[in-house]
Amino acid sequence: MMKVLIVEDNRELAENIRGYLAREACVCEHGYTYGEAQDKIAAYQYDCIILDIMLPDGDGLDLLEFIRTRKAGSSVLIISAKNALDDKVNGLELGADDYLTKPFHLPELHARLKAIYRRKNLDGDHVVSFNEISVNTATLEARVNDALLELTKKEFDLLLYFLINKNRVLTRQSIAEHLWGDYADNLANFDFVYQHVKNLRKKISAANGKDYIGTVYGLGYKFNTHTA
Repeated sequence: MMKVLIVEDNRELAENIRGYLAREACVCEHGYTYGEAQDKIAAYQYDCIILDIMLPDGDGLDLLEFIRTRKAGSSVLIISAKNALDDKVNGLELGADDYLTKPFHLPELHARLKAIYRRKNLDGDHVVSFNEISVNTATLEARVNDALLELTKKEFDLLLYFLINKNRVLTRQSIAEHLWGDYADNLANFDFVYQHVKNLRKKISAANGKDYIGTVYGLGYKFNTHTA
């Protein structure tokens, strides 16, 4: 599951993109202006940013420089009605991962996002694995010792998030934001994260898998490969 920020001032197009990607299990947020997008990028982490070059209050290429200067770690797919070679070259030289000219078909947009995500996080593959645990992002299947796990969508996304971020401390807030996006801001607390983690650990253990998910008290959780 990707967490995506859509930076596009055309609200109808932005909503069409959001609706399509949401049906493809992406968590999407909007930034309709340069200022809104800059605030979100400064405050949150995203797997991919869909970036329109022409914004009402700023240049999308300047926002791309802001993203790279902050070392946000987000992949960037530029979308723009401008088809000039210079714009493409400038965007790619500034660190964009891909460029798509409007108008485009939403399935192509999604396919390019998935390709970017695989290159960056999955070494170009559909499968992420560690020892006896494997996750297939194409079939949405998770296995332990080759036994299929019966996971909810959120549990599957959580396991993938842990595998991609092995040995990194993930706070309860960052997990909530990754799984729920903007909706996490409206939650009184993140107690539900504990329940999802508990359920995931229980299902892995039931399949005779090792419990790599450790609690970092006061902070969150870590998928610890050093316990292997």
